[in-house]
Amino acid sequence: MHPIAKIELLAPAKDLTTGIEAILHGADAVYIGAPRFGARASAGNSVEDIRRLVAFAHPYGVRIYVTLNTILYDDELEEARSLVLQLQEAGVDALIVQDMALLTWQDERIHIPLHASTQMDNRTAEKVRWLWEQGFSQAVLARELTLQEIADIHRQVPQMPLEVFVHGATCVCYNGQCYASQYCYGRSANRGECAQFCRLPFDLLDADTGATLRQGQHLLSLHDMNRADELEALLDAGARSLKIEGRLKDVSYVKNVTAYYRQRLDEIIRRRPQDYARSSYGRSELLFSPNPSRSFNRGFSSYFLSGRTVNMVQLATPKSIGEHVGHVKELRRGCFTVSGLASFNNGDGLCFLDDHGRLQGFRVNRVEGNVIYPLEMPRGLRQRMPLFRNYNQVFEQALSRPTATRRLSTTWSLTLQKQTDDGAEGYSVLIEVTAEDGTMLSRSFPYDFQPARTPQQDAQRRQIERLGDTIYQASAINLHLSTSEGNCFIPASQLAAWRREMVERLSTLRLQNYQQEVRRDALPSTVSTEDAFADKLTDGVLSYQANVANKDARAFYQDRGIHKVDVALEVSTSDAPTLMTTRYCIRYELGMCPVHHHAKPVRLQLRASDGRIFPLEFDCKRCLMRVRAYIK
Repeated sequence: MHPIAKIELLAPAKDLTTGIEAILHGADAVYIGAPRFGARASAGNSVEDIRRLVAFAHPYGVRIYVTLNTILYDDELEEARSLVLQLQEAGVDALIVQDMALLTWQDERIHIPLHASTQMDNRTAEKVRWLWEQGFSQAVLARELTLQEIADIHRQVPQMPLEVFVHGATCVCYNGQCYASQYCYGRSANRGECAQFCRLPFDLLDADTGATLRQGQHLLSLHDMNRADELEALLDAGARSLKIEGRLKDVSYVKNVTAYYRQRLDEIIRRRPQDYARSSYGRSELLFSPNPSRSFNRGFSSYFLSGRTVNMVQLATPKSIGEHVGHVKELRRGCFTVSGLASFNNGDGLCFLDDHGRLQGFRVNRVEGNVIYPLEMPRGLRQRMPLFRNYNQVFEQALSRPTATRRLSTTWSLTLQKQTDDGAEGYSVLIEVTAEDGTMLSRSFPYDFQPARTPQQDAQRRQIERLGDTIYQASAINLHLSTSEGNCFIPASQLAAWRREMVERLSTLRLQNYQQEVRRDALPSTVSTEDAFADKLTDGVLSYQANVANKDARAFYQDRGIHKVDVALEVSTSDAPTLMTTRYCIRYELGMCPVHHHAKPVRLQLRASDGRIFPLEFDCKRCLMRVRAYIK
């Protein structure tokens, strides 16, 4: 019989508060930005706040991962090394990293486990096996992989825990391979400062004729990811950590999306307990019904999980569209009616795509049934237009209040025991507590037996159940507190004191038994560095796309047989010929693919609003698209 797989729902945290809410709403692990060197430069947190989050998380068995997934410069190595030591001392479970310099920092002082960030461009079995052999404990796969590709990697490298994205914003470029922001604006995506080039509007040009084929559309702005319906397939393919994107998202987003995926994942685990189990403890009780379409989203897709599809981009806008709530039924003076089943609230934010395909939004001033009164009638609104809600006033107000508790189940047993001490008879109460993680605690309390005049069990149960100020709840209470002389009377104050002592001892014991992941040592390599980086090697030279920006990372590759290493674009004086490498293809999206649509090959260019022109290159053999450096 195969072992039960521990499954991890990994939620984002912008700050301490968001991290706590992610845990309360069901996360098995939380990832959060360090004070510096995270791929979201504006989402940094103090070490002390991270320490507090660790202290809140570990009693639930929840792991805390800190992102240090930017490339480092030479003058930052000492600061980064010092930060690693501080995070390790704070009890962080692992670091999510991009720069190979961190692999060289392993000695008697530094022993924190490392996870290979998706910024390392992890999309082949050779790369994942190589990462395992270098000592990484988990690999975050590229978002672009299909279900079959994920399954193939797991089959070939079953020892490596695989982390996959299941929800949130999707970059159009392979992560770690986007240089557009650095090239155009001097803001490096590999340094946490992405200017979101892909969310800009572009004109699509025929490079041969100069004709404008599309005007002012967001041709690189992808829909957000939603793989809630594919969770079971992902687990069966070998995914063990399911990641929600969103370290810049607000707390209501994290609450809503985390709770939703917790419910979907728990349903799978309930049906298949012989295959899957949670990796943390405690049940979340919700005070709302989660619905991800009510949080920020650009429309949803499962991306490439089922292979190449169309409708991957939201051409009209990079902003949130929200949930579809009906169609415009009738326009009236100062108001309009909506057909559909949705109910509306004063203060809702609604939007629609006008006749030019542009997103138009407005705020609801007043609602009477299905009649909507905007503060000002929006221009361009037409009958039968689809209507969307990107701000739900009542839902957001509900999420602004406490919306979840999380409790670990415990079983209690209280037994009255007769004992003899130096010939004198007496009694004691043996209290045994077992937590859902298997931790067992027993303690005997001496007690002078007093017969009760009235039944005591109901009152005694109520006293043991009073665990509301702790993380525990009593799921079962077994009382054996009677003798031939009758039921035992125990004052409520005494039961309360015993209960408090047992809870304190249980919590201490559980933290002592908490097992942190152990950093792995490097193994003898069966995969060469050349094979792992085949797409970034030319004539034995590792290109700028390996993102090497410091001496420690350079030495790492040289020690593994690559003697010529080009420096990263961020520290280079040369230009990057390729700004983006994408699996997404504009020709396929627009029905212009010579292979799949048998269309006549057309050379295409993107023209930005400032007039810069970016040639597109199509590698049909590998089904890739590249955005090249702009024409000067």
